[in-house]
Amino acid sequence: MRTPRELYSEKKIVYECEWDECPQCGQPLTAVYTSGWKTVQTMSEIITIAQRPKSCANAECLGNNKLLKSVRWQHTAPIWCTYGYDVIAQIGWQRQIQRQTFSEVHLDLQVNLHISETQVRALYHYRYLALLACHERQQMEQLKTIAHQGGLWLSLDGLAPEGGEAQLWLVRELQSGVTLRCGWMSQQDQSAFVNLLQPIAELGLPVTVVMSDKQRGLVPAIAEVFSSAKHSFCQMHYLNNVAEPISVADEAMKIELRQGVRQEVGDLIRQEKVGKQGVLTVTGGIPSPVMPSEASPEPVAQEQDAILQDLSRRIRYLLTLKGRPPFCLAGIEMFERLTEVKDCLERLIAHHSHPQLALLQQGLCAALQLVQTNYMLLRQATDWLEQIADLLDPTNKPLRSAEQVQKDLFAYLEKIKTISDQQPGLHPFFQTIQKTTLSYAPGLFHCYDLPGLPRTNNARESDFRDLNRRLLRTTGQKGLTRRIIQRSGAWELLHRPASLQDTILAFNRVAPQDFREERQRLRQHRNRFRLHTRSAKQSRLQLSKLEQRWATLSPI
Repeated sequence: MRTPRELYSEKKIVYECEWDECPQCGQPLTAVYTSGWKTVQTMSEIITIAQRPKSCANAECLGNNKLLKSVRWQHTAPIWCTYGYDVIAQIGWQRQIQRQTFSEVHLDLQVNLHISETQVRALYHYRYLALLACHERQQMEQLKTIAHQGGLWLSLDGLAPEGGEAQLWLVRELQSGVTLRCGWMSQQDQSAFVNLLQPIAELGLPVTVVMSDKQRGLVPAIAEVFSSAKHSFCQMHYLNNVAEPISVADEAMKIELRQGVRQEVGDLIRQEKVGKQGVLTVTGGIPSPVMPSEASPEPVAQEQDAILQDLSRRIRYLLTLKGRPPFCLAGIEMFERLTEVKDCLERLIAHHSHPQLALLQQGLCAALQLVQTNYMLLRQATDWLEQIADLLDPTNKPLRSAEQVQKDLFAYLEKIKTISDQQPGLHPFFQTIQKTTLSYAPGLFHCYDLPGLPRTNNARESDFRDLNRRLLRTTGQKGLTRRIIQRSGAWELLHRPASLQDTILAFNRVAPQDFREERQRLRQHRNRFRLHTRSAKQSRLQLSKLEQRWATLSPI
């Protein structure tokens, strides 16, 4: 459905400038001609509005002949737009909070509005997102208050795209939640990070602490821009780096164990015993038969076979485990769960022997024996990792200072050094733990001296995950989600007001000039992707336009 070219309003309103006296000289203002006629659709009505500005006739006044426009006229609808702020806020609310597709939003709005789906998309991309950014800049007074009460706490993290595309970086103030900077970086070296952070320093507001990971180029940049601020490193990044050689070794052990199990008992666990070979359960017009349920106990042979199939299914499942470092390692889990199955087989055999049970038990024993030594080393290393994480965790512990936590951690490192010296296989793991800890130590403990400062940068990671999930829900395509992040991800990450009504009020307070500049900023960024299309027709059309533009140039 197309939006009608002409709408018939229910009423006409002319807004007169609210000023009676010139704000510069105090002389009475004079109303001039009526202008700015336009028909506006709101969620409740269609109205035609105009304004009657005023000007100061005092020739010596600095505001002489400058038109003072009506605030109410400007706050009914954005400039160059025939939809009210309430319509734009409603579209954004349904899109971001209710996570609806544009088609779903359009169907809901059709009840009250004359609007097309294309117009819904345009209002969201070029009005709502731009107004959201303008609203974020209205929070600067809040930042000044926080800065004078103890300084700003900054958190920054990046979202790496696929391929060689620019990275999306987010800088947010932790106490207020205000997004200071959010945008794309084509490179990640010291000079680039300095350029990203320098405008924040130029605000002149004191910065107490900056939280980030320990990325190369980022550390010296923060030291250069915020020389007096503490640089707090994310403890989760620290634990991930500590666990990296452990997880690599665990993955190698998992592969070796899986191969050993398949070699020893692969033939025993490979196939399900069903009516038709290779066919498990089938539904539809011609389903597979249902096995009859009998009230009487099944024959012994049939029950034995059912138990063997259950054990085989368990083993097959364990061979598919995947890890989630640093604390959930698939190799260790696979070894321990297969050991449980082996022990179960031994108890079954002790009760009632069976040749297939014996083969399964012997095969698992042989496969587990192959990696027994590696498992013992990895189990010890993961115990170290869990103990380190427990030392850093302030939960259910007496209040400790940064100095005390650091002292406890380095004392534990001395303890495990003794163990690693006695077991050479553990020495590479200890060396990584020690080296990483010494590298992270200058920024690992600030959170214990600043109550409320998070230990990790997980909140920024959560922002990126929530953005991906929301866009995937509203698009249904991973590829389209990535393209949206490249084109408007910085605006999509901005915080929204708490309610729909708060959103409308916030948009009403946006200055027209600020909105105009933000729309231009948004368009300039999206123009970078005009030629990013796989449509042959669209590509040829765009190239043809480039040729036409080139042809208009004078030859050199």
